Amino acid sequence: MMNENKRFLDPNIPDEMANTIRPKTLDDFIGHEALKQNLSVFISAARGRSEAMDHVLLYGPPGLGKTTLAHIVANELGTNFRATSAPMLTKQGDLAAILTALEPMDVLFIDEIHRLPTAIEEVLYSAMEDFKLDIMLGEGPTAKSVRIDLPPFTLVGATTRTGLLSNPLRDRFGIDLRLSFYSVADLAKIIMRSAKILGTNIDATGAEMLAASSRGTPRIANRLLKRARDFAAAAGKDFIDADTIKTTLYQLHIDEKGLDEIDREYINAIIRNYAGGPVGIDNLSAALSEPSDTIEDVIEPYLMQLGFIQRTPRGRVVTEAGYKHLGLEK
Repeated sequence: MMNENKRFLDPNIPDEMANTIRPKTLDDFIGHEALKQNLSVFISAARGRSEAMDHVLLYGPPGLGKTTLAHIVANELGTNFRATSAPMLTKQGDLAAILTALEPMDVLFIDEIHRLPTAIEEVLYSAMEDFKLDIMLGEGPTAKSVRIDLPPFTLVGATTRTGLLSNPLRDRFGIDLRLSFYSVADLAKIIMRSAKILGTNIDATGAEMLAASSRGTPRIANRLLKRARDFAAAAGKDFIDADTIKTTLYQLHIDEKGLDEIDREYINAIIRNYAGGPVGIDNLSAALSEPSDTIEDVIEPYLMQLGFIQRTPRGRVVTEAGYKHLGLEK
C-alpha cells in the first residue's frame, strides 16, 4: 500500500496554501513560455473583440498549474471564475444549475473533465457549441425537452488523461494546451518566488537543491519548501541552508532526483522479480499492492521523464540509467 512518504510526493494532493502563492497573471506564471505567449494572444484577441474566448483544454500530469492557469485566464479576461470538478456533476441538473448561473464572458473551470458521465457530457456539447442548454423535464410520457439560452462563456477543462476524453468533447475545445514537467531552473525560480511570499529566506543554491528533488512539479516544490521551512525553524534557523535541505530530504526519504521509497521499490520490483522487465502493469500492480492507475498516473510519468524506465509493447523495462541510479549493474 502507498506509504506516507509517497502521499507527500503525490502531486494529486491539493496544496493547502495554493491561494496564497498562486500566480494571478501570466507575467507571474513561471515557465512554459511558448504556451504563455500563445495564451496571451488568444486572451488579447478575445478582449479586443469583446467576445468570450474559445474553450480551453489544459492537460498534463497533476500539479503543473492547470488550475492556476484557469484562474489566470479569468483574471486576464477580467471576468468571473466559476469552478467545479467532473465527479461532482452526477446528474444533468447539477450542470444546468452551474451553466444558468453564469454571466456573460464568465470562465467555467471543470477539473478532471475526463470523468464526466456520458449523459452530462452530451448536455455540455450544445452548451459549448451554441450556448444552448437542452434538458429534459419530467419523466416518462410527460417528459419534455426544454432549450435554455446561455450567455457566452469560456469553458476551461483540465485533465491528466486525455486518452479518456471522447472525440466529440475534445473537438469542441478551440484551444488545446499541454503542460509538461518543469526544468530545475524554472522550479528554482518558483521556489524563490514562493519563499518571498511566505517570508522565508533561501538562496539560489538552496532553491536549486529543492528544485532538483521536486519531480519537475511546482506543487511538490512548494510542499518541500514549506517542510524545509519547518526543519529550519526546528533547528532555530531563520534561513533555509544546504544542511537544512539535506536534513529535510533525508527525513522524508527523498533522494537528489526526487525519488522516494515507493519509486525505488517500483524499480527494484522490476529488477528483482522480473529480471529488469519487461513486465505487465497488472503484475506490477499486484507486486506493489498499488492500483494500476496510480502506477500509471503518479509513479511512472516522472520515472519515464528521467529515463529510468520505458513502456514497451511487452511491458515495463528498467533502463541502464535506472540500474545506475540504484547503484546496480544491468
